[in-house]
Amino acid sequence: MVTSGQYSDKDIRHEAARRRTFAVISHPDAGKSTTTEALALHARAIGQAGATHGKAGRRATVSDWMQMEQDRGISISSAALQFEYRDAVFNLVDTPGHADFSEDTYRVLSAVDCAVMLIDAAKGLETQTMKLFEVCAHRNIPIITVVNKWDRPGLDALELMDEVQQRTGLLPTPITWPVGQSGDFRGVLDRTTGEYTKYTRTDGGATIAGEESFPADAAAELEGDAWATAVDESDLLEMEDQNHDQETFLAGKTTPVMFASAVLNFGIHKLLDMLVDFAPAAEARLDRDDEPRPVDAPFSGFVFKVQAGMDSNHRDRLAYIRVCSGVFERGSVLTHASTGKPFATKYAQQVFGRDRDVVDEAFPGDVVGLVNASALRVGDSLYLDKKVEFPGIPTFSPEHFMVIRAKDSSKYKQFRRGIEQLDHEGVIQVLRSELRGDQAPVLGAVGPMQFEVAEDRMTNEFNAPCTLERLNFSLARRTTPECVPTLARERSVEVLHRSDGELLALFSDRWRLQGVQKNHPDLILEPLVVS
Repeated sequence: MVTSGQYSDKDIRHEAARRRTFAVISHPDAGKSTTTEALALHARAIGQAGATHGKAGRRATVSDWMQMEQDRGISISSAALQFEYRDAVFNLVDTPGHADFSEDTYRVLSAVDCAVMLIDAAKGLETQTMKLFEVCAHRNIPIITVVNKWDRPGLDALELMDEVQQRTGLLPTPITWPVGQSGDFRGVLDRTTGEYTKYTRTDGGATIAGEESFPADAAAELEGDAWATAVDESDLLEMEDQNHDQETFLAGKTTPVMFASAVLNFGIHKLLDMLVDFAPAAEARLDRDDEPRPVDAPFSGFVFKVQAGMDSNHRDRLAYIRVCSGVFERGSVLTHASTGKPFATKYAQQVFGRDRDVVDEAFPGDVVGLVNASALRVGDSLYLDKKVEFPGIPTFSPEHFMVIRAKDSSKYKQFRRGIEQLDHEGVIQVLRSELRGDQAPVLGAVGPMQFEVAEDRMTNEFNAPCTLERLNFSLARRTTPECVPTLARERSVEVLHRSDGELLALFSDRWRLQGVQKNHPDLILEPLVVS
């Protein structure tokens, strides 16, 4: 095994500069998983792109590994894929698009340096896209915008640019411009070189689309009015100074834009090039004291996701860590920042969807999966030598609550193990009270589909069929032990313990909360705010 002593600070900085760690974000069904698959295909990481909606002759996407994802054609977990293109190393984290899993997406965004925002050509900026954009803006994450599905009838390209600017405040600076209106996608005008890239369909879009480049005069002869329209519209953008500037992009003031059809693999090569040329490399990260941890400092990283059930043969759990500084070495003994205890890294893997490879080393920007890391939770920091602790990752406030019980009392051991695992992953919150007991914990979730996933996993992953019963609560507030006796006397209110030690008071609705606050102004009832 190679040791970090063989790498100089210069080597580490070089490797960090090669990394591009990014997430794909969008509203459901805008093409995230398809885009992820197309990127991996064009980077030669896979031989054939899969489909999220079971086309005959096409396999499922690599990133959507859960059966429920494949059945429904949606992403409900996050998949980390690593591959190389040109001289860059991509760490692509495919995020859930469904609003019910926004907390998982929020955690992923804590680990990336850039985001690719997909916009459906026919629908424009949708609700979930805007929510995720706001998280990116809050975290100062630069955004590359991809107008996807240009092969289908949709909105006017200039109208879409106006919508992006008006709703996000970012000035769109298109790098490519479509030749042919939406639904008649012929190719793109490269606004940097003035050349025309013509695309040719392949069978089902499962393999790399054909691309040919033509100079402007040849493009005019080939495409006629469609090329002339593209040139005229590009000139309008030029007049409005909508041209890419790297400084304003990294400052979060502009967003480079391109047009694509991920399902046909049109435009994906150019997206890869944009990521290499424009996306920021791994750089120093701020710790809890707002001090930057240089990339060439001794190893440090933080956990942004915990996932079980990816390997049905071993029933293990995987903690995803983002490497922030130094060189990660499999087998090294790190320090768990929150406990001060040593943490051995004997089993470390790079994860490509459901497939895994043992990883001996990793550099700043890389994502590494630590196997059976039962001591680690989301937000935990690990370090070597000099202590560092990165900002924690807050939890969302649950809005839906259900009591969960085992159908078969003889399966209580499996039931308890499953509940512990769901709690450990932290996407769904497990709440308990002495009154309800351990056999009937309460699950709190941001969205109701999380309960479907929990029920499915309890049955199929842990062999513990269960029943779920909805509770009439819709919001939670953090409280203290001193407030419990008063809250216990209030109707439509229940206080439960969360596994991290927090006490949560559940209320039927905001009017009930307001009534309790009015009657007892001294009670501590703090919102669970994402920061």
